[in-house]
Amino acid sequence: MRGFRGGMMGGGGFRMGRKFAAGDLQLVILALLAEQPRHGYELIKLLEERSGGFYVPSPGVIYPALTYLEETGLAEVETEGTKKLYRITESGRKQVEENSSMIEMTLGKLERIGEKMAHVRRIFDPESRHGEREEEAFPEDKSEVAAARMLLKSALKLRYPWSKDEAKRIAGILERAAAEILQQPKND
Repeated sequence: MRGFRGGMMGGGGFRMGRKFAAGDLQLVILALLAEQPRHGYELIKLLEERSGGFYVPSPGVIYPALTYLEETGLAEVETEGTKKLYRITESGRKQVEENSSMIEMTLGKLERIGEKMAHVRRIFDPESRHGEREEEAFPEDKSEVAAARMLLKSALKLRYPWSKDEAKRIAGILERAAAEILQQPKND
């Protein structure tokens, strides 16, 4: 599966499943290490934050990438008790410079997806709209989408209150739906 380097599916969305090719992820990690030294967990959280929660790499993806960067001399590690702090080396900085346009494009797309995810969350979170009624969010929408939104709202009300596990299941469904909606180019 192609990562970012060959462009993203639909011109602006992620493919489901793996989000980065290994080499692309390593370059993005190097760019984040160029900003400041970081722990693996910090890198996971930073990528999650920049993508608005859409891309959360697992430790099983981040730590092997960090090990590879260390073994190839692009990063070095400093042990702090049980934690490891990773720093970029001069060779790593050269890699970042040589690939800066791809890295900027990739991080830019992550941030744009993060902005879209934040917008979707605002739509589905009535508290974030500060008193705005549902009808005000999409005043002219009388389409099938409006009917589907009302069905979703009814389904959520019927399931409420939900357990922690049920809330997690429902959130996953809504996040996957939002991601799928965002994958297709907007038809104007």
